[in-house]
Parts: sequence; structure tokens; C-alpha cells
Amino acid sequence: MIPRYETAEIKKIWTDQNRFQRWLDVELAACRAWNEEGEIPDADFKNIVDKAGFSVERIKEIEEITQHDVIAFVSSVAETIGESGRYVHFGLTSSDVIDTASSLQLGESMDVVIKELEELHKIVGAAAIKYKKTPCAGRTHGIHAEPTTFGLKLLNHYSEIGRDLARLRQSRDEIRFGKISGAVGTYANCPPKIEARVCELLGLKVDPVSTQIIQRDRHARLATDLAIAGGTLERLALEVRHLQRTEVLEALEPFKKGQKGSSAMPHKKNPILCERVCGMSRLLRGVAVPALEDIALWHERDISHSSVERVIWPDMFHLFHYMTKKMEKIISGLAVDEKKMMENINITKGLLFSGRVLITLVEKEGCSREEAYAIAQENAMRCWNEKVPLLDLLESDKRIKKMTKKELESLFDLEYYLKHVDEIFARFPELGA
Repeated sequence: MIPRYETAEIKKIWTDQNRFQRWLDVELAACRAWNEEGEIPDADFKNIVDKAGFSVERIKEIEEITQHDVIAFVSSVAETIGESGRYVHFGLTSSDVIDTASSLQLGESMDVVIKELEELHKIVGAAAIKYKKTPCAGRTHGIHAEPTTFGLKLLNHYSEIGRDLARLRQSRDEIRFGKISGAVGTYANCPPKIEARVCELLGLKVDPVSTQIIQRDRHARLATDLAIAGGTLERLALEVRHLQRTEVLEALEPFKKGQKGSSAMPHKKNPILCERVCGMSRLLRGVAVPALEDIALWHERDISHSSVERVIWPDMFHLFHYMTKKMEKIISGLAVDEKKMMENINITKGLLFSGRVLITLVEKEGCSREEAYAIAQENAMRCWNEKVPLLDLLESDKRIKKMTKKELESLFDLEYYLKHVDEIFARFPELGA
């Protein structure tokens, strides 16, 4: 059964057909480089270019006998060419082909996920602008803290996604390296000029010191950067999950006509897409550890990394691409209840403003900070327990002698907390805010 999270764009890159095509791209680039050096005659090179091909089925047939995928591939290609096929894989070792081709596949995959994340970045940025001045309760530890805006919440996520994009672009650059340095990296059978030309033809940079393989710190960084970016998506999904709780109900993920939330409770609207993203982020983090484990191989290489990469490379891209597309759907279709946000600000009868009360008691009443904290906290706890508005309690507190009723009322002005929102948004000129 095909996993539901597979996406067509990523699946195409990691098919056997595309994998072997990238291998063939490397082999043909090497043949061209050898031809330019006069090692492969022009007639043979032309024959190779005109006829070189492969059959996935034929490769599998040969591999059943040889138990070696690259030998099976080279044999299949040579069969399509004829006598000139003897020049295919000339001076190369298997990992010259596999690692260089893998860099092409990884680069292709990074292009896809970066493009998708750029789209989500735009969507989150647009939503941040839309709700820039929409007041809502800020929360720390899950408890009401001070007022903020829903747009500022989203801007924080927009900024984090921007950092992920920067990291992923760097990782893409770090993975665009090839190597044609032979069995232990000494270029014994293939001089560095061949490697340089092959990489040039393929749009890759030369790994300056390789062994039989490209060292796996490059690949581990890519995997860990994807895992970090997955954590960013999870954090955004988790915020929506909290806001969709019945007790909060400030924002809900899309719920289409005909959708059912529960087999037993018809009233349910569950944040299943956000929960799916959070679960998949756990899987994506699971990719990071084996990628890190692959760094330490025996001497110039062993093969313990190979079986790992055959699983984690396509999976990590499938997961992240799917998660990103789902977050696009969630944020684009987010049902935001601005009225409920304001109701929730008022639900604690002014407690969100206790911090300003504390500061003002120091400034205008001349209290020490300890005295001011005691006054503010005592009234806040009474507000909490007795459900009496904090303003009413402050107005009746005989310890507050210098402040007028109007001055006390001014402490509960939302604009005090939101006065710098425009300035924060101005740090992101690309949003045109």
C-alpha cells in the first residue's frame, strides 16, 4: 500500500527510473570528459551518446545474479550500446556514480520542498498582515499573560519559517557536490581534471577531499535542517490546535461540507490536519538520528549508511513536503473568530493588565516594587477568585491614594500594549506593512 503522505513531485524524483537516469547522467558526463581528454575515441563517444539507455527490469534481472546494483546498471547500459559500451564506467568506482547522482536527486528534492515552503511563507505573511491589529490574549504556560495581536502571533511564525528557508537553502548548496576520486579518494584511475569536468557538466561543485564517498556530515545537516523546519510546522499546527479547543475557540482549521468529526459525537470538529502535521513532525525528527549515525563510517567508507539512506532520503522529503502542503491548506482556510478573541481577553475581568498596574503603582504612587507587587497581586487574586473586575477592586483599594479614576481606567487600554506593533511589522519590509 502506498503511504498516504507521498506526493507526486517527490515520488517522481525517487523512482528507480529517475535514480538510474541520474546515474546515467553521471556516466555520460564522465564519458564526455574522457573523450575531451582523448581517452575515448569520437566515434565511440558518439555511439555511447546516441544509444546509451537502460531498462529498470533488465537491471533487476542482472542484479538478482550479481547482487550489485551498479554492476547491474552498467551491464544494462552497455547492452544498449554494444562494443563502445566498454568505455562506460571507465576509471570509476560505484560510489563515484552513486554519490554524485544522489547529490542531483537531493538537490532536486530540496528545490521542491523549498519552493513549497516559500509558498507557505507567503500565506502566513499575508495572514499576519490581515490580522495585524486584531487583539487577542497572549499566553505563557497556557495561561493568559498580556494582550497581543493575532497578526503578531502569525508574524512570529512567518519569521521562523524565514529562518528555515535560509537554512534549507544553505543545506541545498552544501549538498550540491560531486566526487569522481576513486576507491579511496586518491584519483588513482581518474585524474582530478575528469572530476572537475564531470561536476561542471552536472552543475555541481567538486568535493575538495572525498574518500570513496562524499562524507555524510553534508547529508546529516540536510536531514537535521529538515527536522528543524518540521518542528516549525509542528509549532504552528500546535498553536491552531490550542486555539481550536472548545474553551478557546479563536481559530479553527478548515472543516469542509460533509466532513465528520467523530463516529459517536456528531458535534465534533477535530483539528485532525494539525494533529497529523504534529505526528509527522515526530517521524521527521526520527530521520535526524540515523542521518547523524551515518557520519561515522569505517576508514574511507563502509556500506552501513546505504541501507539507511535508501529509506530515510525519500521519506524525509515526502513527509516534509506533505506537511508543508497541509499547513498551506490550514492557514489559507483558517476560520478566525475575532469576536471570540476579544471575549477571551475580557473573560478574566482585567487580569491581563496587572503588569501595567504594577509599573504604574511604582511610577505614580511612589511605592517600592515589593509594595506595588503586593497590591497588584492581592487584587488580582481577588479578581480571579471572586470574579470581580480588577478595575473595581483597584478603585476601592485605600492604599491607592494618588491616582484618579480616569488614570486607573487608562491602565486597561489595549492600545498601550499594541503601540509598537507597526514598528515590529516594519522589520519585514517585504510584507509591505
